[in-house]
Amino acid sequence: MALDIEGLPEAVLAFLAERHIATLSTQRPDGSLHVIPVGFGYDAESRTARIITFEGARKARNLEREGGSGRAVLCQVDGGRWLTLEGRGRVVRDPAAVAKAVEAYSARFGAPGAREGRIAIEIAVERIMGRG
Repeated sequence: MALDIEGLPEAVLAFLAERHIATLSTQRPDGSLHVIPVGFGYDAESRTARIITFEGARKARNLEREGGSGRAVLCQVDGGRWLTLEGRGRVVRDPAAVAKAVEAYSARFGAPGAREGRIAIEIAVERIMGRG
């Protein structure tokens, strides 16, 4: 079921703050889907999902191949609760933007280990479906 992205219920916001791994789907050059587990943080005010990754990661290359901004879908499941967030994903390398992604990740999952070449993906969420 589609949810009102501008007025998400408290239960959905709580679910987005709980510690749950999601899957991120992006499109490979051959048109097939690349699906990988990720941790992400969601900012309801800006409707932005943030994922940390590293230079050369397939998910980042897939988004950049599409002119720097490709379709991205996150799906989080816990029993009968589930959410799918859809939107345009873009790779960011700006240190402030990457720090914001690390902060969003840390709020849900704890501080990540140090990583050489860390970058981030920001998804401008356009649609949320599910049952939170």
